[in-house]
Amino acid sequence: MSLHSWSWLFLVAYVAVMAAFGVLGGRRVASADDFATARGGYGPLILALAFASTAASGATFLGLPGLTYTYGLSTLWIAFLYPLGLYTGILICQRTIGRYGNLAGARSIPEFLGERYQSEGLRLSAAVFSLILLFYLAGQLVAGLIMFEMMLGLSQATALTITTVVLLGYVTLGGAHADILTDGAQGFLMVVLAIAILIMFLLGAGNGGLGELLSSLRAQDPQLVEPLHPGAAITASVWAFVSLTIAHIPLGLLPHIGNKLWAIKSERSRSQFVIMAFTFGIVLPAITLGGALARGRLGSSLFEAGGANTALPALFIDLFPTWLAALLGVGILSAVMSTADGLVISTSQVFANDIYRRSLAPRLHRNLDRAALDRNVLIISRVVTALTMLGSAVLAWFVMDMNVVLLVWVGIGGFTAAMAGPLVLGSLWRGVTRAGALAGFWTGAVTFVAIHGEFVSGLWLEGTALEAFGRWFAFNAASPYSAATLGGLTSVAVTVAVSWRTQPLPQAHLERVLAPR
Repeated sequence: MSLHSWSWLFLVAYVAVMAAFGVLGGRRVASADDFATARGGYGPLILALAFASTAASGATFLGLPGLTYTYGLSTLWIAFLYPLGLYTGILICQRTIGRYGNLAGARSIPEFLGERYQSEGLRLSAAVFSLILLFYLAGQLVAGLIMFEMMLGLSQATALTITTVVLLGYVTLGGAHADILTDGAQGFLMVVLAIAILIMFLLGAGNGGLGELLSSLRAQDPQLVEPLHPGAAITASVWAFVSLTIAHIPLGLLPHIGNKLWAIKSERSRSQFVIMAFTFGIVLPAITLGGALARGRLGSSLFEAGGANTALPALFIDLFPTWLAALLGVGILSAVMSTADGLVISTSQVFANDIYRRSLAPRLHRNLDRAALDRNVLIISRVVTALTMLGSAVLAWFVMDMNVVLLVWVGIGGFTAAMAGPLVLGSLWRGVTRAGALAGFWTGAVTFVAIHGEFVSGLWLEGTALEAFGRWFAFNAASPYSAATLGGLTSVAVTVAVSWRTQPLPQAHLERVLAPR
């Protein structure tokens, strides 16, 4: 059988399993809250797999090997430092978000922020600005498109359509339950694949051994085996990796990831969940090593044939029998789907929960009973899920040539910068006020957009005493991690400054949010 035939066979089996999970998840949806959060529904193991796989995404499984294929081993800093930042943020915030989110009945991170600061303005700000994460979702669809195009021999339009339809089917049916069940299964496949790639790298598979692999990389370009690569802002300096780590601290608190903190069955299981999730999270980036294997075996040929994003599937196709290459391709597809489904759910809640249930319904449907309101929210959730998928598919079509990692960080960067003050600092310091949180949120968001969008340029400082700093700033503005870190630090500074000068929240409310000392 050909690669395309094997790929179709495994795809049908994969879709059948995901559809079964969708049906199972649909049976567990008894309310709009179930659809949005699957509150208290799962133990630490399956939730840890789901959390780690959602945080890793298609960016880890296609984008990072693509960066390693392009820039060499210097990108391993990116792969193994981002989980440290991400799970540091979870350690800081998970207790407050989990406990008070359940106490307040929050269904989304924007709603949690609104309850935490008793601010409808902050809830709506976070909800509306979270729509920038559609770039993140588009990045996952691009990754799915690449897999279907290579493994099934489809046109780009057909590949994008299939990716969208598969996701739309099981997420619309089962909501957060389908999201967690499928992500748990997909997370297991991803961990197995990452371990396999790590072993292959240590053996130098397809390159005659590890020593020969390193020699091949060095012969192609000595920079490929250096700890820093000056060719890109994301790998050029120690600052690049410091900013990478800091930028990822709020990542685990993004709406499609952080909402899983409410699905844990009991508070006693929370420590087990964090340990397991971190363990899986530090294993998954080993997939990045596949990019080095691909560069050693295939040389620079992919720059002209498919692009660096195809490094990992191209390696599988070149190295393995067709049936095994097709099977491993399903593992990569799992990474794509595991993040995309959570993003779809969280985006649907922007309209169904944060805007309709919390803002419009109290004004327009004051006399609606709770059961009818819940039905409305569930209907809106499912309709918006479909519209979100269609809109993201259109966006993906126009940005499919970007590296997947850099594309998703167009969406992630602004939101993580915005969250640094109100959510991360707000989980540590009782002194954050309503005005401080709102000011910090928008300052972080606008700062990221201004820097990464180059609306502010370091080149303006040419000819001044600060020219050297301006050149450094202009170079690093191209890195979304650097822009997100500068935006996040600005968010924290503004949150503190405004909070010192504005009215604090009621002490009784703070005791409920952060628990008695």
